[in-house]
Amino acid sequence: MRLDKLLFALRLAKSRTLAQRWIAEGHMRRNGVRVLRIDQPVCPGDTLTLPLPDARGAPVLVIEILSLPLRRGPATEARMHYRAVGPALTGADHSP
Repeated sequence: MRLDKLLFALRLAKSRTLAQRWIAEGHMRRNGVRVLRIDQPVCPGDTLTLPLPDARGAPVLVIEILSLPLRRGPATEARMHYRAVGPALTGADHSP
């Protein structure tokens, strides 16, 4: 599944356009490697690092993809397809 479609289906991005912008601006990482292609394929077992622009104190979320959703369903259904791994990074944790 394409990364932009996955972020939208998992309700991690409010729109595919927003997901595409995050990817194009270099804010996304797949398995620790920066992703710049919108159509980057994602598979179960991949680890994604994504921005949380409205977060207070934890601007980054790290998740492991457990399975790929067939559709954009309710939030409870979307959360069954991924799990948070490790602590989210705070601004103090980033090294310049």
